[in-house]
Amino acid sequence: MNASRVRTARTSLVAALAAGGVLLLAGPASAHVSVQPGTAEKGGYSTINIKVPNEKDDASTVKLELNLDPKHPLASVMPQAVPGWEVKVEKTKLDKPLQMHGKTIEEAVSKVTWTGGKIEPGQFQQFPVSVGQLPTDADELVFKALQTYSDDDVVRWIDPSTPGGHEAEHPAPVLKLVDKAAKPGEKNAADDKGPKAEAASATTEKAAGSEGGSDTTARVLGVAGIVVGVAGVVFGVLAGRRRASA
Repeated sequence: MNASRVRTARTSLVAALAAGGVLLLAGPASAHVSVQPGTAEKGGYSTINIKVPNEKDDASTVKLELNLDPKHPLASVMPQAVPGWEVKVEKTKLDKPLQMHGKTIEEAVSKVTWTGGKIEPGQFQQFPVSVGQLPTDADELVFKALQTYSDDDVVRWIDPSTPGGHEAEHPAPVLKLVDKAAKPGEKNAADDKGPKAEAASATTEKAAGSEGGSDTTARVLGVAGIVVGVAGVVFGVLAGRRRASA
């Protein structure tokens, strides 16, 4: 093998090792416990999935604890049954009761725990939860999750995200809250003028039409006056010529 082929082989090997290193680093970084989908409408209800990937090669995930945002308690939290897993819901008494459908809610779900199942290496599991009524005075809900492995290792997904900074090592799952989208044909508050506003608009349009009509009439009369004046001048000139000829 000549020198050029050796250099080419070495370059290819280095590139392959570098690419493999990037993949190894990127793999675990993207395998976070997360909320799917990541957004929901403010003031509404939504079914979210807590996506839990297994990040270990030699142990299985055997427990998940999900702590709800204490700053924004939810009146309704209902986990969906997941085959092979047992679910436990814990509630906490609220300092300030919530009002929902005419009822006073004095306690809300603060933690949901799944146990008894297994998430094997190289696999993930989704845990569906119906939540509502979502707050209207917040842009996000932060859930803190604890993932327990069969080797008793506990990974705490509780780190806050830093806007514009580096991603936290174990970021807490976040549900972004967005404003409710207007449905097709639905009027916004700004577009709802009401009977009085509509009547005033009609009056304004009528007045504008009247002004437009008056302006057109004035223009017609002005043109007619000019024509009559020109005709009078021509008649006078012709009459003068006739007198001169006579």
